[in-house]
Amino acid sequence: MTYTRDPSSVTRKELAPGVTLRPMWGEQIMMSVVEMAPNSVVPMHTHSNEQAGLVLQGEFDFTIGGETTRMRQGDAYIIPSGVEHGLVASDGWSMALDIF
Repeated sequence: MTYTRDPSSVTRKELAPGVTLRPMWGEQIMMSVVEMAPNSVVPMHTHSNEQAGLVLQGEFDFTIGGETTRMRQGDAYIIPSGVEHGLVASDGWSMALDIF
């Protein structure tokens, strides 16, 4: 069994136009490196999992539970199960680490 991962070798999956993720998971946890092209949009959605994350690069407007916040490098977020959320990227590239 391999306990380490090289995120650059993980196959990217398109989440929305201009938004890709590189998911890595174990038995009860998943994390994804999320890359957002300038002005890309992740539509509002919900899911049963809690979600936490950290902005690694750039900035984006993140709407969580009806409240919009400009997220910048170093900012963190925690989204409870079932809370609607989505984002709009700024005019530069952005990257975040999502944990479920």
